[in-house]
Amino acid sequence: MTRVPRDPRAIVLVLDSVGAGELPDAAAYGDVGSNTLGNTARAVGGLNMPVLGAMGLGNITEIAGVPPTGMPTASWGRNAARSAGKDTTTGHWEMMGLVLERPFPTYPHGFPDEVIAEFCRLTGHASVLGNSVASGTVIIGELGDEHVRTGLPIVYTSADSVFQIAAHEETYGLDRLYEVSEIARKMLTGEHCVGRVIARPFIGPDETGAYTRTHRRRDYAVKPFEPTVLDLLQDAGVPVFGVGKIGDIFAWQGITSSPHVTDNMNGFDKLLEEVGRPEQGFVFCNLVDFDMLWGHRNDVRAYADGLEAVDRRMPELLDAMAEGDLLIITADHGCDPTTASTDHSREHAPVIAKIKGVDAGVALGTRATFGDVGETVLDFYGLRDRCGRGTSFLEEVRGA
Repeated sequence: MTRVPRDPRAIVLVLDSVGAGELPDAAAYGDVGSNTLGNTARAVGGLNMPVLGAMGLGNITEIAGVPPTGMPTASWGRNAARSAGKDTTTGHWEMMGLVLERPFPTYPHGFPDEVIAEFCRLTGHASVLGNSVASGTVIIGELGDEHVRTGLPIVYTSADSVFQIAAHEETYGLDRLYEVSEIARKMLTGEHCVGRVIARPFIGPDETGAYTRTHRRRDYAVKPFEPTVLDLLQDAGVPVFGVGKIGDIFAWQGITSSPHVTDNMNGFDKLLEEVGRPEQGFVFCNLVDFDMLWGHRNDVRAYADGLEAVDRRMPELLDAMAEGDLLIITADHGCDPTTASTDHSREHAPVIAKIKGVDAGVALGTRATFGDVGETVLDFYGLRDRCGRGTSFLEEVRGA
């Protein structure tokens, strides 16, 4: 393949929820013993991940089938979370230099009557269905028929700070679903400022009577309340090319583009396209299936298969990179599919960092904050310490 010469770029690949072992305060979150990578590998009798294994993945935590290596081809370590909470928005925001002192609000008993009443007033609905903590696939199975019959939206939440609205793509309509989701986002401020409003479209029923969620989900995150690394890059003339839900997570603040993806492999395809761009820019990719499809459903086998599928495609990414490109692979929280919980877990995030052309790695240790990732990206673009919320590990990776 003929490549157009370009300047080196930084690439951050987030394996959504692929945690690397409990944080010291895991007990406060009910997550003692969580280790998404290690427990998943053990539960399936070992993982086959030779590429990431060679890069040092097995050096970060004990992973059956992925032994530590004495001569890793990349640098490795793990990040601790400084922010309170364990959700997607919190993890990504901290990664890009915005630390939350207090977690976003959660609703273990559903939303208060006044929140639902205001939502109904603003959207013109007489009431809603659900208003409980639920699995999305379960609740549309339970309430799908009633929703289609009445036209009332299904509202639910989880252990995360989310206000989720499920509706049928055809009988309710996608545009209407997106409209009421935007209304909810504007409404949920102050004490009820949830991290994300999520539009959850579904179709059906099929011949078995089942309803199925579609890939036309949209996330409406609260807008970052301070500039992030992404804003600093944009101010310095460095475009930010997201992949997957990156644009949604940051409410499109500091984002140049962020194409929608349908699944992990489609996301990986889009990642390769962005890495191959001839123009300068930072590439920031999220692969969400680990969290959305497998972690929350405790589907250990699918989680393991997904990890191996990403490993099989890693040579494509390494080949697409130009000499001098920086690649950082990490996560935003855990979601251990082997525990009784179906929620996120309070875990360290693995870190693998490689500059193409540097063929060995060093131990990066346990970092004090996810923000070291963003600070390293800024350092790569000549903006060292511009954010000040983390410590760059660029020189360690370069000097390996």
